[in-house]
Amino acid sequence: MCLILVAWQTHPAYPLVVAANRDEFFSRPTAPAAFWRGGQILAGRDLRDGGTWMGVTRSGRFAALTNFRNPGLHKENRTSRGELVAEFLAASEEPQAWLEWKRAEADRYNPFNLLVGDRQSLACYSSVGDELRSLGAGIYGLSNHLLDTPWPKVQAAKSSLSLALAALPATAPLFELLRDDAVHADAALPRTGVSLEWERLLSAAFVKAPSYGTRSSTVLIVSRGDTPIFDEQTWLTGGIAGGRSRFRFRRTDAASLGRAESPPL
Repeated sequence: MCLILVAWQTHPAYPLVVAANRDEFFSRPTAPAAFWRGGQILAGRDLRDGGTWMGVTRSGRFAALTNFRNPGLHKENRTSRGELVAEFLAASEEPQAWLEWKRAEADRYNPFNLLVGDRQSLACYSSVGDELRSLGAGIYGLSNHLLDTPWPKVQAAKSSLSLALAALPATAPLFELLRDDAVHADAALPRTGVSLEWERLLSAAFVKAPSYGTRSSTVLIVSRGDTPIFDEQTWLTGGIAGGRSRFRFRRTDAASLGRAESPPL
């Protein structure tokens, strides 16, 4: 994903709220969110390499990943970073302990940031700088640099998330902030090793380019009653809406999955 916003333990009724956009080339084959074989992991799937960018489990585990944007650090023939999300979701270790174990293998992958959590804790690991953090209550933003790097789209989206929390459980304000396609001024843009033209395109929360852009917007809301809501809106070239799915299930009851027909944004 290229933008992940998290409100952790800041709302009295919803301890975990996530709003995220996945940006990718439109030519890369992708399956929309669904429960994987075994019925425990809910996530989309990268059909080229088999991993995923964000997912949750019935037991209450959550993970999401962004790439660290610096073409000079990218190397060919490394393991797909999407495997990291899938591996955490299938594991049982507590989040920080799992990251401590996995950080020894970080050089198998191109640079990444990984957010992982369960019902009790949330942690973030950035392979650039080998930085591992246990996260306290707060609102966090992660794009293609380190956690809470003050890129314009990260700061704007965090402010919008703070306001959107007041409307919960309504998800429309969360999807609205993810749909922000405003490009920021050149003077405010980071310099990450791509061209200025690409820095401009990628400065928007919702990216629209001819062959690359926001492929999906996902909202995850977990209540203190352990009833997650997982909404995914997929997008086609030019920001045209694709499919929409909504999943509701009790984390303690594997038989109570519900899926609604495309609800309105």
